[in-house]
Parts: sequence; structure tokens; C-alpha cells
Amino acid sequence: MRLLMTAAVVLFSSLSLFAAVDPNSTEEVPSVKTIINKANLVAYYQGNDGKAKVRMTITNKKGQKRKREFIILRKDVKDVNDGGDQNYFVYFQKPADVRKMVFMVHKHADPNKDDDRWLYLPALSLVKRIAAGDKRTSFVGSDFLYEDISGRSLEEDTHELIETTDKLFVLKNVPKKPGTVKFGYYNVSIDRKTYVPMKMEYYDKDNKLYRIIESKKIEKIQNFPTVVKSVVRNLKTGGKTVMEFSDIKYNIKLKDIFEERYLHRPPREATR
Repeated sequence: MRLLMTAAVVLFSSLSLFAAVDPNSTEEVPSVKTIINKANLVAYYQGNDGKAKVRMTITNKKGQKRKREFIILRKDVKDVNDGGDQNYFVYFQKPADVRKMVFMVHKHADPNKDDDRWLYLPALSLVKRIAAGDKRTSFVGSDFLYEDISGRSLEEDTHELIETTDKLFVLKNVPKKPGTVKFGYYNVSIDRKTYVPMKMEYYDKDNKLYRIIESKKIEKIQNFPTVVKSVVRNLKTGGKTVMEFSDIKYNIKLKDIFEERYLHRPPREATR
């Protein structure tokens, strides 16, 4: 479900209000604003809420593997056409060293308001607030980042449609505040029919490609095009992380379980 994309996956902001024309086609190309808004909705806002089981495989440059299994829940605080506030709840089931760990996010659409993130560490019975400056650190030791899970604000970048093919829109996204991120810019390839983000390529400040996120498998679930397998590769470290999604459900009428008190005692919806 584009709950994450996984993992992340489309994180842009709107600028151009004018339509362009694909030189290789007579079909009118939507405006940049339309493309990124549609892709953002597909990536993070399908249905009013959702649930999925996730199997994560982390592989380092030596080929050594670690696995994580967790359940992720998502609920839109307010359903709006161009995205809005959301809540996320991630409950870890396996392996034993992360069992019962919880990651929770209150995502804010307002670009002037930082998302609220919590991490519950059961071994210490400790709830840790994740600072805004830490959102681009590793998510539980994987090659995904905390920001990849819930998404990057649409208003944090400027955007340019740099290529249009018969299958894809390719956008270049440049951060408005370059001092707050490690990357220089990132390109996103978006499927023209479904608006699913298929590939994200991050370039460092020396214009060198160093990180790639890809949607490897798409299925239609409850009539929503859904990423069921995503892969991120870190070209600098040689690491790779695969996330596979199963038991995906939308519009399950989640209750208001996204509160700090539920970190210690997760509700039934999060544990099975």
C-alpha cells in the first residue's frame, strides 16, 4: 500500500501551474503540480486508512543478512484531495531483539510544522522522541530512513519536469533549504498511467548518484495500485534493503490508537 515506500517514495512539492506537451506524443502532459499531487496521493493517501504486514531484509556489502517483521498502520486525520495530516503506527514482531518495539508518527501537512515521531524501546521501557533533525537517519538499521516511512513534505522542494517518455514522467526535485539535508537533489520517475512512483535517485552535493529506491512489484488491491515490494540501495555503503508487503487492507476503520499511551501497550490492530 503506499504506506511507505516505501518506503517511500514520493516526496515533492508543486510549482509549475502550466501544462506541457510531450514532443513525442500529441497527448497533453499535466502540469508539474498535477503530477506531484497525484503521485503523492497514490504513494501515501490511498483509502482513509490502511494496514499491512512487512518483511524487511537488510543486506550489507559482505552479503550478511538481517531480517525484520512488523505491522504498519496508517490513518488520515482529515481526508483531503491534496493530502493532509496523517498518523502512522509501526509494531515490530521479529526478531526477538526488536520485538514489541514501536515507531509512531504524527505527520503534519503544514511545511512550517515538524512531524512528531516517537520510538518505544521495550528493553529499556523507554519512549524516545525523534528530533526533526534525525528524520534522515537509518530506520532500525536499514537503508530506509525515518523520513522514507511517512514521506517528505510536498513544500520542502522545488520541482522540474525534466523528461517525459511513453511510460514515465521524470521530475528533478531540489530542496529549498539545502543545509538541512545531505543530498543535493533527487529525481523521481512516475508511472504515467497509475502515478505510482517507480524510482527515486538521490544525488549528493557533488552531483554523484548515491542512493536509489525502486518499486519492484505493483498489484491492484481494492482497486488501488499498490507497491508490494520495494528496494533501496546505498551505493556508498554497498548496503541494500528489501521490503515486501502482505495482507494489505484499506479502509478498515481504524480507531484513534495513535497516542503515546499505546506505545507501551499496543492495541490489537497493531499486533496481529
